[in-house]
Amino acid sequence: MATYCLTVARLQTVLGHGVRRLHVSAAYRAKAKVAMSRFEPASFVNYEKLQANVEIVRKRLNRPLTLSEKIVYGHLDDPHNQEIDRGRTYLRLRPDRVAMQDATAQMAMLQFISSGLPKVAVPSTIHCDHLIEAQIGGVKDLARAKDVNKEVYNFLSSAGAKYGVGFWKPGSGIIHQIILENYAYPGVMLIGTDSHTPNGGGLGAICIGVGGADAVDVMAGIPWELKCPKVIGVKLTGSLSGWTSPKDVILKVAGILTVKGGTGAIVEYHGPGVDSISCTGMATICNMGAEIGATTSVFPYNHRMKTYLEKTGRGEIAQLADEYKDLLVPDEGCKYDQIIELNLDQLKPHINGPFTPDLAHPVSEVGAVAKKNGWPLEVKVGLIGSCTNSSYEDMGRAASLAKQALDKGLKCKSQFTVTPGSEQIRATIERDGYSKIFGDVGGVVLANACGPCIGQWDRRDVKKGEKNTIVTSFNRNFTARNDANPATHAFVTSPEIVTAIAIAGSLDFNPETDYLTAPNGEKFKLEPPTGDELPAKDFDPGQDTYQHPPADGGHLTVDVSPQSTRLQLLEPFDKWSGGDLEDLVVLIKVKGKCTTDHISAAGPWLKFRGHLDNISNNMLIGAVNSENDAVNKVKNHLKGDYGGVPDVARHYKANGVSWVVVGDDNYGEGSSREHAALEPRHLGGRAIIVKSFARIHETNLKKQGLLPLTFSNPSDYDKIRPDDRISIKGLKTFAPGKPLTAVVQHSDGSKETLELNHSFNETQIQWFQAGSALNRMKELH
Repeated sequence: MATYCLTVARLQTVLGHGVRRLHVSAAYRAKAKVAMSRFEPASFVNYEKLQANVEIVRKRLNRPLTLSEKIVYGHLDDPHNQEIDRGRTYLRLRPDRVAMQDATAQMAMLQFISSGLPKVAVPSTIHCDHLIEAQIGGVKDLARAKDVNKEVYNFLSSAGAKYGVGFWKPGSGIIHQIILENYAYPGVMLIGTDSHTPNGGGLGAICIGVGGADAVDVMAGIPWELKCPKVIGVKLTGSLSGWTSPKDVILKVAGILTVKGGTGAIVEYHGPGVDSISCTGMATICNMGAEIGATTSVFPYNHRMKTYLEKTGRGEIAQLADEYKDLLVPDEGCKYDQIIELNLDQLKPHINGPFTPDLAHPVSEVGAVAKKNGWPLEVKVGLIGSCTNSSYEDMGRAASLAKQALDKGLKCKSQFTVTPGSEQIRATIERDGYSKIFGDVGGVVLANACGPCIGQWDRRDVKKGEKNTIVTSFNRNFTARNDANPATHAFVTSPEIVTAIAIAGSLDFNPETDYLTAPNGEKFKLEPPTGDELPAKDFDPGQDTYQHPPADGGHLTVDVSPQSTRLQLLEPFDKWSGGDLEDLVVLIKVKGKCTTDHISAAGPWLKFRGHLDNISNNMLIGAVNSENDAVNKVKNHLKGDYGGVPDVARHYKANGVSWVVVGDDNYGEGSSREHAALEPRHLGGRAIIVKSFARIHETNLKKQGLLPLTFSNPSDYDKIRPDDRISIKGLKTFAPGKPLTAVVQHSDGSKETLELNHSFNETQIQWFQAGSALNRMKELH
């Protein structure tokens, strides 16, 4: 039975506006299990326009183009006149669609409501995946989440209906899996309010993670700005086999490039090794590209993508992609800014961590490294799934290992959890017996949601502060990310390695060489995992969890109670005063790694993502203060005592004192959450001065009217003292490429003058002057 109804209506959802209509027979429709109402009206395929734009740009540049250049430049607002210089100019782009997960959609939709516009200008969807806490198991956890989050779900559902946004209900699955199953296709450009949106690159799409304000621009029909990306080429030779999985490709690349090595670049995989990787495996690799700071990652169109499109009811798209295949692969002779070569024949299984996703170890070596560093060898919990690794193939390969253990009478020594990526995956693995195998080996199948990967985990097997090890198939392992315990040593690896280690119960278990002992005393080795790339019986779509917006929702209302603790309508931020910023207090000088998790924690704080004032109570509570190496303890320079970072910031704001944050390298890496920019602005911050920024966070700060600035000389970070007053000069002549000046007044009466760089263009300077990008949008309308 066909899984999806591939109608002309559906193709609008998938393809956006374009130039060729695709026809679907009534017989095909009759076979479909999912209602036509899931999908949006009107549809044309966009390849002819994409090709026309690419030809214009190729002629102008007079050189071969990489695949990512074709797709990005093919979406230029003005391909005839756009200045194009990789790593320097800002591109004005027209993405095909927008996707938002529920935690970030709240603020994005609140901003869209504030814009006063009647309806979104491009196909857009909301996906309920972030607010479901893992406690007992999928069914009960989902029911509890629907009750606890009823107010937020009602808001998102009604806002979607009023403004023309599709709504995927809680239980649908993780946003990136839904996009891959429904909306991504070769050559599309999609932006999503989640940093792992690049997952769609596994289907040859350019999918980029952004903040909510960027999504509002696109939904408002405004060209979206992106600094012209550099392109890193990763040439793959050989083929994957045995215990090596697609996850090992990105774990190895993360070890090479580090968490900031991909900043400002698209990672483009190519070479003969690509064909040995499944479509969902390519998605895994692109997904975790966020951990190297890449703008996005992408693979060229091939037969593995075609097969996946056909299996998900999109065979006609595959046929058209075949016709345009030359458009969907890099030009011969194209040039990359950097080349990395990986021989998949020689690649070994990897495991990365703890506390950072770029600390790479071969599985064969991690035990010795752990012993040397005093990392706990006992693995308390093994967790598979997440948006990175929850495909049918992932589940099948993990189940093949669990089945081997069961056949020998073994169950997992560690606790073991399984997170399906979507309702379709959950239903299909249940039908095909994988879920039973996982249950029999001691596993618990959780809800189709993000769950423990983002800290939505009511973990009770260890106390906070207790040193322990967990192994996951997730993408991030920052301190306290999964369970709010800073002593948890989290490692990321493939689902296969997680399953093997969970069976053995120890971090130093190497399934390629080590033996397990059956209850009867028999010693045995696990055979390498096996699993079908796609189900032989087609996918089972499970329950229909999609809500289509009405044709005209203008008459509908969206209510936000003034007494709500979860939702709060937004008030505009104040405009620039017209002068320099004088005598700013240093709220905190941050020491070391400061991700968006440190700036605006997730986990229990996710419930306040729609209420700016309440969520601001978590601002920078995870950042380390250089003055005392403490978290959430900074000096209040008006009162002379110490307090929590948000409390001190609120006191400064109440007394009319503006402040700055000083930070280290790659400040704001990790999630796309714009709350990490909204909160400092809301509590009186004016500038963030650091050694370097992560891409999305830097843009989010600009969107909210803050000044993200970098030390011209990174060692100037050491010159800033916690009790300094900083004045930022040069704002009256603020211009692209022209540094600003910081006059630093020390408490001993001495002064220093430092040069501060910025990456603002003319449009972004107007955001700052208006107080925010949203304020500027209102001025123009």
